[in-house]
Amino acid sequence: MTGRRPPVALYVHLPFCVSLCPYCDFVVYSGAAARGPRSRVAALLDGLLAEIRLRADLHDAEFGPPGPTRPPLASVYLGGGTPSLVAPGRVGDLLDLVERRFGLASDAEVTLEANPGPDELGDLAGVRAAGVNRLSLGAQSLQAAELRRLGRRHSPADVSHAVSAARTAGLPSVSLDLLYDVPGQTPDSWGATLEAALDLAPDHVSAYALTLDDPEAEGLTGPLGDHLPTRPGARRWRAAAASEQDPDRAAAMYEHLDDRLADAGFAWYELSNFAPSGRQSRHNLAYWQRLPYEAVGPGAHAFDGGRVRRWNAARLDGYLAALRPGDGSRPRLPPGGCEALDDRAVVAETAILALRLASGLTPELAGTPAIAPAIAWGREAGLVGEGPAGHAVLTRRGRLLSNELFARLV
Repeated sequence: MTGRRPPVALYVHLPFCVSLCPYCDFVVYSGAAARGPRSRVAALLDGLLAEIRLRADLHDAEFGPPGPTRPPLASVYLGGGTPSLVAPGRVGDLLDLVERRFGLASDAEVTLEANPGPDELGDLAGVRAAGVNRLSLGAQSLQAAELRRLGRRHSPADVSHAVSAARTAGLPSVSLDLLYDVPGQTPDSWGATLEAALDLAPDHVSAYALTLDDPEAEGLTGPLGDHLPTRPGARRWRAAAASEQDPDRAAAMYEHLDDRLADAGFAWYELSNFAPSGRQSRHNLAYWQRLPYEAVGPGAHAFDGGRVRRWNAARLDGYLAALRPGDGSRPRLPPGGCEALDDRAVVAETAILALRLASGLTPELAGTPAIAPAIAWGREAGLVGEGPAGHAVLTRRGRLLSNELFARLV
């Protein structure tokens, strides 16, 4: 589909962390900006409320208010940063405004990201009462030495405590984020992390190979860019870490992940995401299914469901200057940019996103002239197989080498 549609999901970026991990490329402000007398959290939250109102005004004008002809949001995702640093009352303020201006389905999935450390986990009972029903924990590893090397502030015991606290708070869904191919990691330590993670009985697991991109080299850090410049210390850390990575070892770790999670009842439903039946992340599925979603906050990305992808600039000063102007003028939308996709890009993006999913690519799309040659190559190379209803699906070899196939689709 290429026409604009009202959003089915909302992403809210809360860009504050106590400290910044050297591998992290998300839009994050740490240290004094995150807490203490010079904290900018309160100002950012006021800015988010203002942006939510402005974005809602635009949707009301184009699609009408939420109601019979405009369905409410099916999901809200509070990401970061470390959103668990935000007081539950302010989380409640955000969600209340979202419900009033966008509508929120009675069974909506409302996710909060959290770090497991004791001074970062926050008040889980409070955010549950505010409307959060899914917790995404940035565990990354359950090996103490690996956590230290990654610059994480928590311990393996903190992850166990965080999951227990989430259950006690009544949160019905808990997801764990894990990293592999990290410095100092071995196949045995990765296996031990998986066993420790499964012992915690999570509802969902996201596992990503550590990527060490350079947003500055990609031109993403300018005044209207959606990334912040990489700090010199982080750049040195990444150079050292990259020298310890091994693609063959990473592939073996992914294969072990796939096998072990399958044994535990977790099916892969997206390249890096695994869950028992019915526990998939509905919010993230909206991204991969090219459904329309709104987004607010510095560096946040939105999609209109058709051709246009939009982003807010990452710079906090510019964001706040627009939404909390000091001269008494009315708030205005923050700086940023957008990209309009042409027909070829829409087809390629649709195919790539579909192939990321276990459900795969429909025969109709797989057979289009722009897509068919790459799919035929993928079948010959053993990267693409046939799924239910004749869908083209990635084999496990295809999941490991998906970038080679995707490069032929763009």
